[in-house]
Amino acid sequence: MTEELEPDDLFALPGLRRSAPKAGFPISELIPQVAYEIVHDELMLDGVSRMNLATFCTTWVDDQARRLMNESLDKNIVDKDEYPQTAELERRCVRMVADLWHAPDPAGTHGTSTTGSSEAAMLGGLGAKFRWRKRGGTGTPNFVCGPVQVCWEKFARYFDVEIRQIPLRGDRLTMHPDDVADYCDANTIMVVPTFGQTYTGLFEDVAGISQALDRLQEDSGLDIPIHVDAASGGFLAPFTAPDLIWDFRLPRVKSINASGHKTGLAPLGSGWAIWREAADLPEELIFNVDYLGGSMATFNLNFSRPGGQVITSYYEFIRLGHTGYTRLQSQLYHVAQHLAEGLLKLGPFEMIHGGDPHRGIAAVSWRLTEDVGFNLYELSDRLRTRGWLIAAYPLPADRENETIMRALVRHGFSIDMADLLLADIERGMEQLDKHPHSEPLTRAEAGGFTHNATAAVPSDKAKPVRSRSRATGGPG
Repeated sequence: MTEELEPDDLFALPGLRRSAPKAGFPISELIPQVAYEIVHDELMLDGVSRMNLATFCTTWVDDQARRLMNESLDKNIVDKDEYPQTAELERRCVRMVADLWHAPDPAGTHGTSTTGSSEAAMLGGLGAKFRWRKRGGTGTPNFVCGPVQVCWEKFARYFDVEIRQIPLRGDRLTMHPDDVADYCDANTIMVVPTFGQTYTGLFEDVAGISQALDRLQEDSGLDIPIHVDAASGGFLAPFTAPDLIWDFRLPRVKSINASGHKTGLAPLGSGWAIWREAADLPEELIFNVDYLGGSMATFNLNFSRPGGQVITSYYEFIRLGHTGYTRLQSQLYHVAQHLAEGLLKLGPFEMIHGGDPHRGIAAVSWRLTEDVGFNLYELSDRLRTRGWLIAAYPLPADRENETIMRALVRHGFSIDMADLLLADIERGMEQLDKHPHSEPLTRAEAGGFTHNATAAVPSDKAKPVRSRSRATGGPG
């Protein structure tokens, strides 16, 4: 009698003899090695994250950070009594970030870690809305901004706030201080400059906007605060353009949000919200949780979440310090400028932002200067065949007929990688010149995520129906 042997090769095991579950919840179980291989192999279809120059997010972390993340998988940061040292590291980080952004009293102000800059931005917006209500504001609050990331459109809709976006005009690509006052009134809870615009990478003029609001207060008595969306620039300018005034050195800036998992160098899932002074965060937004037999303030939209991102943020802060961050972030701008110079040598491109640390984040954005027989969507599509993910998209409202490309230079993107990209851009242009598309490729056909989104229900149809009592100021 012949003994029947079990297969000793992974790919001969039963779980890999059929397609992976895709619809309903599976009935049978799989051994861990098989389940891992199925998921691992499917993920090979994803792009290579370090070649994704459309994302702002960290795609390179060192081995020590990975170890800390792995050691912290089971630590719930909201459980501050059980994990008091994780809570302590968060408090240290808040003080460090407040100090970096020149808060008057870094040890005494309020701040918190978040899951990213979007949650932090919404907390800043809620703080402004509650302060406005406390001052006697009635009706529908609004905030004023230029071209913004989609999180602000979500904030407006989810928290019943009107968003007033200043359209681009002339050759301007950012919100201009001269335009701000015309969009403000007694119901304006804040003006939101973007310090590192999503579309182009450019900084908006926070100091100029603050001066414009100073003049508005002198003329009308309206005292309108600023919340700075420094999602990407908040961990760049302090090191590479320290003379640029954009943060709490401006008294009108009451809160700032930034992403820790972008230029802060933390793994994905990290953000920071900091208020200028403790009084700028309304007490109505604060909840207390148990902490070493006492209580500790918390004011997040999320509750349970992992502590690893805060732990690795603290690791990066103490590993690099001001000196290390300055050296590392300066190198990013050096690579961005190298990429911009290479693009200009290729011919038909005009720089919108070429990696100047006083003008914007470590990024390069450009457009075509002439009809060369192809468009930027087609060039982006060609680059995808080599693994590069570089966004091509139209500018915001009133400039939507102009298409640009943008490459974000992050930690881990080297001069050599930039040279490889330039060679592939040149090769792609030659191929498009020899084999032009019979019909121009569109944005929808080319694909590419630009950190923007379209609401399923347009804003004019999503406004809530207000009761008569609420509309007239009565109880509702």
